[in-house]
Formats: sequence, C-alpha cells, structure tokens
Amino acid sequence: MLHCLVADGNARDGRENHVRATGKTSAQAYAALLKTLATDLACTLINPADADVALPSGSDLAGFDALIFTGSALHVTEARPEVGRQRDLMRAALDTGLPVFGSCWGVQVAATVAGGDAARNPGGPEYGFARAIMPTLSGRRHPLVSGRPAAYDAPAMHLDAVIAPPPNSDVLASNALLDVQAIEIRRGAGVFWGTQYHPELDLDELGAMLRLQAEDVIEAGFCRHRADVEAFAADLDDLHRGPRERTDLAWRHGIGSEVLDALSRRREIANFLDHLVRPRARR
Repeated sequence: MLHCLVADGNARDGRENHVRATGKTSAQAYAALLKTLATDLACTLINPADADVALPSGSDLAGFDALIFTGSALHVTEARPEVGRQRDLMRAALDTGLPVFGSCWGVQVAATVAGGDAARNPGGPEYGFARAIMPTLSGRRHPLVSGRPAAYDAPAMHLDAVIAPPPNSDVLASNALLDVQAIEIRRGAGVFWGTQYHPELDLDELGAMLRLQAEDVIEAGFCRHRADVEAFAADLDDLHRGPRERTDLAWRHGIGSEVLDALSRRREIANFLDHLVRPRARR
C-alpha cells in the first residue's frame, strides 16, 4: 500500500472558494485522482497554510511514500505566514528525501525553497490552456514527461511562474510564454517533479476555475465579458461529459487528445508514481 500526503496549497478562504466552485477542495480532488491512478494508494490530507495545523516533522514525513502539493490562490512572493508554512513543509520533505510532486503553486514553492525565483510571469498569464508545450532536450530523456508528443497542450491557470530555476534543477518543458513548464529540482536528499500546468484538472474543474477567476480572465484580455467566460466554461463542461460526442467543441477550441483523454492529460502524475514513488516504496 502506497501512502501519500496531499498538501492543499490554499489558505482557508481559498479552500472555501474552491469548494463553492467545484464541490470539493483541491486536496480532495487530487486524492480522488491519485486513487484512480493507483488503487493501492491511501491519502492523508493536510492544510499547511493554517496556523492551527501541526506541520509534520522529518520523522513524521518518513512514514509517507510521497508528498503532493496542489495549486493555490496564494502568491509565493507574499510575506505571509500561510506561504512561509508551506515553504517549511516543502523544505522538510526534500530534506527528508521524500519524493514531491506539485503543479502550479507547488512548482513555485519548490523552486523558491531550492534557491530559484518565482514572480508574475513576464510572458503573461495562461488561462484555460498552456499551448504548444515542448519537452526540452533534457525533457525528451526524462521520465516525468515520458509519453508526451513533441508539442502538446495542457490545462493551465496562472499569473505567477518560476522565473529563474534554482541550482540543481533541470527544465524539462517550455512554451512560447514560459520557459519553465515542467521541471525536476534536487535539494539535499530530496527530488521534486512538477509542472506549471495542471495535469490533475478535469475539464469541468477547469471550467469552474475559469468562472471563479472570471474578472482576471477578462482583465487579461482573454474574454471581453463574463458571459464569454461562462460560454467557454460551459463548453468545457460539455466536453467533460461527452468528449466523443462533442467533437465540434474540441475543434472550435483547438483541444486535442492530450487534453481530452484523461490518461494522457494526467501523464506526469502517473509517471511520478511509477518512476519515483513505487520504486521507493519497494525498498
């Protein structure tokens, strides 16, 4: 039996907003996804941003096979206790040698803990999808993005990103807007694999996140009106319910099989489990 610790990146208000939008917290959604990829996996959920939550120590973390960091509405550049506590958890996990995976927020936390920089992406935000992501030369040989084609799209929702990779890291994928779309980071005994995009999001969850951040989407110029955001989100809902029946919507929005097929969309998470977590658990 594999045992993963799933850290929700949101503070309390962010979790409440996420539940209103999707019916579950980010950590709950991640845990459900992990169990579809590994039936022999159990998850413990933690809210490390909360001051009343005791962060696990090195000896506590040793009882887990992996740590997963979700996305977050927080900004890693903010000098807030909610951010500092999550940096502390990431640091402790890497120092313990625990394999860590993170998407979006998780990548930014890992990079800054390891000595890199994260901030507002100079290339602009990515809302809905990160387009034309391409594995780097290193990425073509790396198991995190194994199975991905020469160019692919993925769900994405972010303003911030890793601007300067830390020492002892390897950038594995990028696109025209962002140099760091996927990365491996090594710090001490630990290793982190992660993506700036969201391989964990189903299309209906992505639609819910677009509704939640509609004003940001409009401000960025992706849509002109809230009704436009709602129409796009509704199309994503329809594609989630029946991707084979709504090829018209897939064509209209330029959404291919790497997004529509659940196993392809979640490829990086499955690769993390297969290449880092299971081998460690068998030792």
